[in-house]
Amino acid sequence: MEIAPGLVGEIEITVAPADTADALGNAGVHVLATPRLVALLEAAAIRAVEPALGAGAGTVGTRVDVRHLAATPVGMRVRARATVREVDGRRLLYDVEAHDETERVAEGTHERLQIDQSRFLARVAAKARRA
Repeated sequence: MEIAPGLVGEIEITVAPADTADALGNAGVHVLATPRLVALLEAAAIRAVEPALGAGAGTVGTRVDVRHLAATPVGMRVRARATVREVDGRRLLYDVEAHDETERVAEGTHERLQIDQSRFLARVAAKARRA
């Protein structure tokens, strides 16, 4: 299997108190937090290509452009979906969206870069030693 436009990944959760804006410091706002929603969209993007990655390969996020369109309350299910739109060398561009049980709650694009995990982690470790 190769990474190509059209690959799709999905993930679904039921919104828990730990997923809310309140849990991330926005007191009293008990709805799915935007950072948690973005994390779901990234997870869907990873799932889309994971089966096609070779041993020792991975991806890292490099860009996120998402509109959070509607609030999702605690206890409601939300499904994130990422579809590979474009492959340009190591660069992967996705169309991303999320829906809760009643409506579309997010849309946008996400970019990831294919990496060799051992080389990437070696560079990060070298950076940490310089700090």
